[in-house]
Order: sequence, then structure tokens, then C-alpha cells
Amino acid sequence: MAENVKVAVRVRPFNDREKERNATLVIKMAGKTTEITNPEEMSAEPKKFHFDYSYWSHDEFNTRPDGYMEPTGTKYADQKRVFDDLGRGVLENAWKGYNCSLFAYGQTGSGKTYSMVGYQSNKGIVPMVCTELFSGIDQKRSEAGDVKDKGVYEVMISMLEIYNEQVRDLLNSKTIKNKGSMKIKSDAKRGFYVEALTTSLVNSYPEIENKINEGTKNRTVASTNMNATSSRAHTIVAVHFKQVTKDDNGQSMTKTSVVNLVDLAGSERVASTGAQGDRLKEGSSINQSLSSLGNVINALAMNKPFIPYRDSALTKLLKNALGGNSKTIMIAALSPADINYKETLSTLRFADRAKAIKTTATVNENPTDKLIRELREENARLLKLLKEGGITAIQGGETGATSEEKRLLEEQLQQNQKEMDEMKTTWEQRLEKAQKENQAKIEEEKKMEEHKKVTPHFWNLNEDAALSGMVVHFCDKGKVLIGSKAAETGADIPLSGLGIQPNHAEIVNKEGTVLIVPVDTAKVTVNGQKILAQTRLHHHDRVLFGANALYIFHHPSEASKLAGSGSTTPAPTFDQAQQELAMMAGLVSKDGTSKEDLILQEEVTQVLRIVNEANAMSEEMDKKVKFEVALLAPAFRSLHRGPTEGVITEVRMKVKDLITGNHWMWTKDKAIHRHALMQQLYQDFISKDENWNVSKENDPFWEPADTEMMIGIAHLNLLSLAYKCSIEENADIHDHKTQIKGHLQLEVVPCDKNKQPVEDIELLEDTSELVGKDLTFMLKVNGARGLPTNIQQSYCKFKFYLDNDYTQTEEVTGIAPDFDFEKLYQQNPVTQQFLNYLRDRHLVIEVWGRQKGDQSSSSKGNSGLLPTKDLMIREKTFIGKSALEAGDSGEKKKKKKKKRKKEHEIDDGMTNGIIIPVPPPGGQQSGARENMSTMTLEEEKKLKDDLARYQEDEQKLIEKEKKKAKTKLKETMDAHNAEMSQKVQEMESLKSQGRKLHQENMENKKTLEAVRELLSRTKEKGKSTISVSDLAKVLDDPSVAQTEELGANTSKACVLQ
Repeated sequence: MAENVKVAVRVRPFNDREKERNATLVIKMAGKTTEITNPEEMSAEPKKFHFDYSYWSHDEFNTRPDGYMEPTGTKYADQKRVFDDLGRGVLENAWKGYNCSLFAYGQTGSGKTYSMVGYQSNKGIVPMVCTELFSGIDQKRSEAGDVKDKGVYEVMISMLEIYNEQVRDLLNSKTIKNKGSMKIKSDAKRGFYVEALTTSLVNSYPEIENKINEGTKNRTVASTNMNATSSRAHTIVAVHFKQVTKDDNGQSMTKTSVVNLVDLAGSERVASTGAQGDRLKEGSSINQSLSSLGNVINALAMNKPFIPYRDSALTKLLKNALGGNSKTIMIAALSPADINYKETLSTLRFADRAKAIKTTATVNENPTDKLIRELREENARLLKLLKEGGITAIQGGETGATSEEKRLLEEQLQQNQKEMDEMKTTWEQRLEKAQKENQAKIEEEKKMEEHKKVTPHFWNLNEDAALSGMVVHFCDKGKVLIGSKAAETGADIPLSGLGIQPNHAEIVNKEGTVLIVPVDTAKVTVNGQKILAQTRLHHHDRVLFGANALYIFHHPSEASKLAGSGSTTPAPTFDQAQQELAMMAGLVSKDGTSKEDLILQEEVTQVLRIVNEANAMSEEMDKKVKFEVALLAPAFRSLHRGPTEGVITEVRMKVKDLITGNHWMWTKDKAIHRHALMQQLYQDFISKDENWNVSKENDPFWEPADTEMMIGIAHLNLLSLAYKCSIEENADIHDHKTQIKGHLQLEVVPCDKNKQPVEDIELLEDTSELVGKDLTFMLKVNGARGLPTNIQQSYCKFKFYLDNDYTQTEEVTGIAPDFDFEKLYQQNPVTQQFLNYLRDRHLVIEVWGRQKGDQSSSSKGNSGLLPTKDLMIREKTFIGKSALEAGDSGEKKKKKKKKRKKEHEIDDGMTNGIIIPVPPPGGQQSGARENMSTMTLEEEKKLKDDLARYQEDEQKLIEKEKKKAKTKLKETMDAHNAEMSQKVQEMESLKSQGRKLHQENMENKKTLEAVRELLSRTKEKGKSTISVSDLAKVLDDPSVAQTEELGANTSKACVLQ
């Protein structure tokens, strides 16, 4: 009988990241109902979802001395309650012979692993199910009377990973080193399965735990070797449970059950925003499995006739769990914080759809003898097919079986024979064999644990906390060489990963003092600072080899001393180590405490890691491309049209072609998307796949020259328009670093509805007079001048006032384009909001362009012949020359040039070539002699003096540049203010003249009317002349009476014709 998939949701407490950001709780639960509130509309009605179980694990708990989190009220759901509701049902179904599947779904960090595996004394579903399973087996055996009738209970475990559609066997270290994926095959009885997947026999939960740890270690090594992102991988642990017992008739019966424990990749990876607008939208298979899983669940929920199981490796292997012979449970892990609202809402909707899925589980029970007989008959049939020419010949074809058909038949024959042999072999025999094979590994693990207690060592640090500490390298007494597998003499500690040289570093352990020194130009970073000289390591130091091999140094004797003094500190986390690298790079600081600052720091840290790895891959594959972190302020992104509260600086990745000098800006999402494609290409590269050298069109490192890029922005002050005054501006075009990249010619002209400028316009004394009146004006973008020489074509676009869409000019060729763009705007009438816009805001005009693809190489020399690494060094040298030689000349300049050349030959990874000694962690003291033990006192003193002089010179240069920048900014602002002041004065003068002329005009008009009236009365009296006295009375000007002739009148008189 079909039954629905059981769905449970569980919300965790706030994590440290959310607490730092003062996150708001947006999840509520009541019974089986879960509510989520939009943080932007907290007063609105929340969205409600109903599930089989809604677990509240956010608060109302207390941590016991042993670490277990127990409830203090009825609301909190602890690990035991979750197991009783979900895990116990899985266990009971396994005993009955049903296949079971347990999914964990949710974004990275939402608590999936905690529910599945647990943490310390808070055991999760997996360990509790396995522990109870073996307890049940022991109880069954003890209850059996006759030894022969005890039955056979076999437990086996397999573990695999799906990453980028590649399937890896995590219990076989040889297969994860091989190129390509393991094969997924289909069988009428078994469904989809992985060929030759390792299944290991186990007899207790500790043995299962050891196997899972072994698989996790292999997974860690594989992700480092292949530069893969662990949170993008799916892990499937399958527990195979077989019971061979006798029924009431004495017949041997076999029940089989497979319990699939599935930890899905972070659900936020499904989003394809990074691919939007990118030419390589379909290039990556990273998200294919989760996308396909969503499609399968949608199709199953809507009862569609066709279910696309074959679209991905994940959905193939989970076909039974989703729509076949299995009892299935899904746990959706939720974040409670407002900052994860969109991801949490997506998870709830996914879980809501999964409720509608139905599966039909059947008991997997067959007579053992019958199974052996069926396999024997199947083998006989396959042998007959092979002898008679295969499937083609049986069906009446003229030709014999193809080589592919024969291979498939032979493989099936071997698989059947293997299963028969396993059935004939007793459980005790196979268990004894497996235990012998595992004994050596167990002894090795014990020795390693004892060795870790007394010997300094490194342990790996991974973004996935479950993978941290899985790889350990010892620093035995004497010298230890660290390098890649390509080392001629063989490295004592072989590392794989980005930027690892054959001879990378040397460790010296002398009487408990551990020193590290990089070999040649190899990159070694200690506590966020790159080192070039011999440096002493201390307990909990963070050491980065190359670009992504991150380790924590553990010193047992120092750790015990710290513990004795009561100054122990927790081990550094992956996020802390990455933030430290960003701080040392000068991109983030500890000063930021606001929510926006914390978000910015987190994004900078994430993009910096991508940049470092992308540069390392570019060097190894010689892509001649360099990447940098770029910060774009809200003003540069046209976020000027409203309050900027809550709007933060955007982090982007700058891409520069080292041959042409062209550059582009990638958004964070696009950088993540391209980074995934780079990882995929790098895997092919290190696997020596002949197809790794792809065409430009398919290369994630390459960007076409004609790709649009923002040259900069220009600001236009609209205040003058509020006085009905024309504006003519030659605005500077600033890039994201505020450097001037050209000038934009702009005009704003008040006009009539026919687009004709209004000449005799009445200027306003106060801008508030504009409210309620009609305003028509023409906005003109005439052209640009002085654009960068590498710009082939350019155009402008902007949003005026409340526009939702951009207004764009035509695209024009050249570095001095004439856009000749104009647009008529009518505001009838002017509102207070519009007036505020004119007074308080600037019109931001974005200038975009396309770069030249065929640049002259005269200035670049033989750049195309140089490797990427040398090009990066040369660029840093050029940048350093521009900064350090400012104001120098003669011998001083030559000496600095010679010194810098030597420094750059030594160090290609720092802005300067000076060695900065690494400070020991807090609470420890370490003299300079320990960090520079190979130097003489004279050399040490000279280095200190050089460092002090360099730091002093560098500080002077920094202050000089700051002063120059401030002076230039002040000059620019003063010039702008002076120009604005002059315009205001001119406007006031024009207004004064206008008022004076208006007054004179009114007086003259009045005078003219009086004279006309006098003339009319004179004519009525029959007179032909006006007396001077009458005219004086009319004009109210006594001076007229002294005039003998009318022609010699004052300024008020009018000449009568």
C-alpha cells in the first residue's frame, strides 16, 4: 500500500554569526504547524506550513555538564525525541525487511549534520539507529536456544559522494584518486546501483564510526586535491542489513534491508543567479543534482506520467527512495534568522512539495536456497548467450554480439557468481576476513592518536566542520620536507592543492622548538602574513600552504603549559582564519560592528578566498588573467534615489587580462559561478585530461573584449533647475576608485512643450515657489571626452526621479563620442517630493563601454610569451614603481629600483618584499631571535633597521599621497563651489535686473496711459496742443513745467506723434 513520505522540519538556535548581526527570529511553531514571517513586512500575515513533525530546537534548553542539551520546557525537541519519532521507525522497518531512506535537506549551516550525526554527547539519528540495531542483534542471538538456530545477521556499510556529477567511493582511497566517475548501472531487480562500490562488513557501531571517519578523511583529501567545495557535494551512507533465519517450516529465509542516510548539499547552491547574463550558463554540473532532485519531487507531487530520474546521478541512486520500494523520511533544517529568510522559505516550500510524494515499500524476503538457484539459472542463461553470439544472435540478427554486449554479459555473469559465493560463504568466515583487513588500520589509528599526544603536528581546517581535523601531518624531530608528489627526493609531508611546489617548505623540530621556512618562492602564510624567512611556530598558529591548504599547528607541550596556566583558548575556526587573511590584506577591520559592516566583512572574506584560488589556478594553467577584490560604494551603483540606510558597499571581483590590459567587474554571484567552472576545469587539468585546454568560448577565465563594462559614473547637481535656471556641466567620470576616467557634457534646459527653450523665463527667488507649478525641461547628454584609450564603444544610461527602467543613449564609437541625446521631461505640477529630489539628490549617469580586443602590444613587449606568474610579478613591480618613485630622482631612484627588483625576485605574493615577523598568539612571548634564528646579530640588526626605514618611508609616502589626494579633492570641491557660487550670483544679478526692468516697464505703462487720457481730453476740447503745465500734472513731475518744449521732456515724458 502506498504511503506518503514523512516530512519533519527542525529549527536550530542562533549561531555566532547571527548573534553578531543581531538577527531577528522569523520562525514560529505550534504543534505541527510552522510559520515564517517576512522580515521586511513583520506586521503582515505569516506564511504557514503543515508537516508531520515541527521540531522547535531554538531555545528552552539547558546544557548539562556532559554537554547534552536537555529541554527545560515542553516545547524544546532534543535528540532523543527526534530519534523516537523518526529513527525508531527506521529501525523497526529495517527489521521487517523494508528499505528505508532518511534525507537531510537545508542550506549550509542550518543544522542538517546535527540532526543526522549529532555533536559530542548529543548523538544524532545515524549513531542511535546503528547502536540500537546492534543491540537488537545481540538480543536476538542471546534469546536463541540452539546455536544452530541463532540465525545470521549481517551488517555492511558503503559510503559514496556525488560532486559535480562525479561519483566517488569514499571507502576506497584508490578510486577517489582515479580520473572520472564510477559507473552507475541499472538492473531490473536492484534498480540503479554503483558498480564495484565497496561494502565493508561491520559488527558494531564503533566499527561503523571508524568506516565513516575513513570515508570522511578520503573525502577531505579528495576535495583538497581537486580544489573542490565540500558544501557542494552530496554524501550517501548506506547500511545494508541482512537476516538469514528459519521459518516455521524450517526453511532458510533471507530478509534484506538497505537504510540510505543522505546528507544533501547546501540547498542555497541551487540558485543560479551567478549564471544570469553569463555566457557560460550551462557550463557547470555543480547544481545539476539538486536541480534535478527538485524537478523529480515536483513531478512526483503532481503525479506526472514521466519522472526524470535519469537527469542526474543523485536522482538515479535515489529512485527507490523517492518513488519506489522504500519508506522515506525527510528532515528539513531551518535557520531561525531574518538574514536567511529567502533560503529558509525556499526550504519550507521544498519540504511542503515532498509531502505529496507516495512510495510503495515491500518486504525484501526470499528463501535463501531459491536465491542461489535463481542466480545459478541466470548464469547458465548468460553463458548460453555468450556462446550463441549474444543478444543480437538470439534475436535473429545476422551478425554476432558486439564487443560491448559481450562485456556487459561477462560483467553480469561475474556479479552473479560473486553473489552466489557470498551466500555460500558463512558470515563468520567473511567477518573474520574483514576484521583481519581492518586490524592493521585500527592499530595504525591507535598509534596515531598516541603520537598526537606528544608530537607537534598539523591538522587540516575545512569550511565544513565535519571535515576539519581529518588529515594530520607530524613534525617529527629533525628536518621535515613539505612538498608536492612531484618532488624529486620525495616529500616527508606530501600535499596536494593549488600553488603547492615540489619543494614547498621545510620544518625543523629541534628540542621542541618548531621552525618553518619556505623554499624559494613558495607561498607560506602564518597567521595571515606571508613569511619569507625562518619563523617559529606556536600552538594554534594558522598556516596556509599555497592557496587553499589550510592547517592548524598543534604543539602538545605548549598546549599543556597553557592549560596549566588556565589560559586555554578554543581552536581557531575556518571562518576566523579566512577573516584573518582578509584583515591582513587590508580589506576588513575589527572596527566595524554594525550589521552592514559584518555583512560586508563576510562577503569580502568569501570573495578574497575565491580571488586567491582563482589566481593560483590562473598561474598553474597559465591563463594570463589576474583577479582582485573590488569594493563598490552605494553611490557608484546608482543607489542615490532614496535613503541609503541598510545599503552596504558591494563586493565584486575585478578581472584583468594581463596581455591586453582590459578589465571587467564580476558580481559576487557571477564570481561564485565562474569559480565553480574553474574548479571543474582545474580538475581536468591536474587529471591530465586531454580536453582540459578548452576553447576561449568555453573557458571560465576568459571574457570577450566586447563584454560591457562600466567605465564610471558622473554626478549632475539639479539644484539650479529648482530655480528654473539652465544647467550646463562638464561632469567628471569617476571609476570605483574615484579616479577620473573622462568627462561627460551635460545640459538641462527649461523649455516649452515644443522643446523650444524659454527665453524670458521668470526666475524664482525661493525653490518652494516651484511647488504646484508646471515644469518642462530638456535633459541633454551631448558627449564624452577623454575616455580611456582602450575603449572601443561607449554609451550612457540613467534613471531619473522615479523611473523603474534605465534611459539609454545610443552606443557610439571612439574615446570622444558624441551621443547627441536629449529627452523631454514634464512635471505637471511639481510636487514637494519632486522638489526634494531636485534639491537633495544628484542625477547619476552611468557610462558603459566595450573594450578593444586587438590592442597594440608595443607597450606590453613580449607579454604573450611570459608565463602568468611573471606577468603578475611584473604588474606588481610596475604598480610599486609608480607609488614608491614619486618625487625621487637620480641615484636614489636607481637604488630603489635595484632594491625592488631584488625583492620581487624573492617574493611574488606580497605588495612589497619586506619580511614581517609573525607575532606569537596572545599570552605567549617570543623574541626576534626565535623568528630569525639563522641570522647573525649584525644581519638581524640590519634587517630591523631596513624594516624600520622602509616602514618610515612607506608611512611618509602614504601620508604624502593622502595629503595630495586631500588637496586635489579640496581643489576640486573649491572649484566646484566657486563655480556654483558664481552661477548663483549671476542668477541673483539677472533676477535683480529683471525686477528693475519689470518695475520700469510698469511705470512707463502707467505714464503712457495717463498721457493717452490727457491727449484724448485735449482732442475732445478741440485743442491741437497740450500745455506743459497739464503734462506736468499728469506725469507728476514738476521739472516738466520748466521745459519750454515738449521734446525736452524728462525720462518720464513720452513723445507724442
